[in-house]
Amino acid sequence: MTILPDQFRALTSAVGDDLQMFLPELLVAAGVVVVLLARLVPALDRAHLSLLAALPCVAALGFVGLEIARHGERPFAAPAFGGLIVFDPFAAVLRGLLLSFAVLALLLGRLTGIPDAEDSGDYIVMLLGGTLGMMLMATANHLLMVFIAMEMASLPCYALAGFLKGRRHGSEAAMKYVVYGAAASGVTLYGLSLLMAKFGTGDLKDIGVGLTGGVDPMAAAGLLFFGAGLAFKLSAVPFHFWCPDVFEGAAAEVGAFLSVASKAAAIGLTVRVLTAFTATDPALRHTVGLIVLGVAALTMTVGNLAALRQTSLKRMFAYSTIAHAGYMLTAVAVFTPASREAVLYYLLAYLPTSLGAFAVVAAVRNRTGSETLDGIRGLVTTAPALTVALAVFLLSLLGLPPLAGFAGKFQLFDAVYHAADRFGWVAYAAVAVGVLNTVVSAGYYLTVLRAAVLDEPSAEAPRPTGAGLVALVVLLAVAVVVLGLVWDPVARLTTLAGSP
Repeated sequence: MTILPDQFRALTSAVGDDLQMFLPELLVAAGVVVVLLARLVPALDRAHLSLLAALPCVAALGFVGLEIARHGERPFAAPAFGGLIVFDPFAAVLRGLLLSFAVLALLLGRLTGIPDAEDSGDYIVMLLGGTLGMMLMATANHLLMVFIAMEMASLPCYALAGFLKGRRHGSEAAMKYVVYGAAASGVTLYGLSLLMAKFGTGDLKDIGVGLTGGVDPMAAAGLLFFGAGLAFKLSAVPFHFWCPDVFEGAAAEVGAFLSVASKAAAIGLTVRVLTAFTATDPALRHTVGLIVLGVAALTMTVGNLAALRQTSLKRMFAYSTIAHAGYMLTAVAVFTPASREAVLYYLLAYLPTSLGAFAVVAAVRNRTGSETLDGIRGLVTTAPALTVALAVFLLSLLGLPPLAGFAGKFQLFDAVYHAADRFGWVAYAAVAVGVLNTVVSAGYYLTVLRAAVLDEPSAEAPRPTGAGLVALVVLLAVAVVVLGLVWDPVARLTTLAGSP
């Protein structure tokens, strides 16, 4: 596509405003550079750099908060860099969520000792690099930017999966992740090339206009391959097979990153892409919605049933992550403002819940050297505060009131239930499958809780848990309770972000 002189002048004149809105991403990128350069300073050569890296993330988070406050309750949409990305309330909330998680993940790594001071620079660079790619996924408005953002988010995750050097399972997990991820990237790129060749543009809305009135074989193939790439990022069935092995081989801190941040970015991109592609064709929206509902039902069912047989805590939470992706896809499929609001609330509730669960796994690993059910047996007698927090996280993942998980699931199922005017009995069936899967998930969540509370601890005395780590876990548990009791402030934010 040739850029005319007038278009070039318009693009260059808007660069200043675009860079101002792009400031959070620039701050995260600056954090990567600062961490890399910090190793050249002798005084910082062996220092843990997590607090240094957290500063630009906190500054970026403050800017995102000011952006949301400045617009109040008025929806806004500001394309930038020639329409490659777009800044709107939906992207702002996701960017804030990703930055919040980055800060908490840095703090968690500092408290658990993974990474240690010597390796903290490499770990932090990959963590911030992945976060930057995920923030771009949340704002991508063009197929070119979609692919760049997905690769920027994926490549650091491959390295993080094998970050624990010398562990066979970690190296195996990283290798599997790289191989499967490379195949998914190739399939995605092929699908994107078909769509751009068919419609002569990569703009999401323009492609949506081109899809109006019917989908020919070339467009259908492009959509199929692109959808497979998105499903891989979401670990949706049948592209979920990498997730349990990677979670089991990676450190619990990395598992939390893949469970929360990666899924939030993938869900955000999926919502943006599907909404744009189906905006002008109700028949296509209905067809895509039915397909996504089917994938969601399979994903949550496979995730929950497979989790029932697990004894490894990380592998169990990996299947739990797959199941929760299925719950969120159920709401994504109905394409209503209420469903977008519900997905955002669910992600905000999922952040402290899942991060807290993985933090407890990391604490148990440090205490006993085990990341299985055996390591957590009798935890209540040796670490009652961790046990209470673990109960909060597990019951929230299960969806019991008055916790954040219940608030999120209630809003998801309510949004799908009220979409029955367009999907008929299928909407009711989707809600029924979601509720049934919630009951099934009690089988493994309560198994973990029973082992921690009712089983006898091992004869070997566990190592003590640092006060800082216990305080972080308790703080996350408090956040889960507050999000479940006080809906209104977060609901107002998600209502703004969910507006079309």
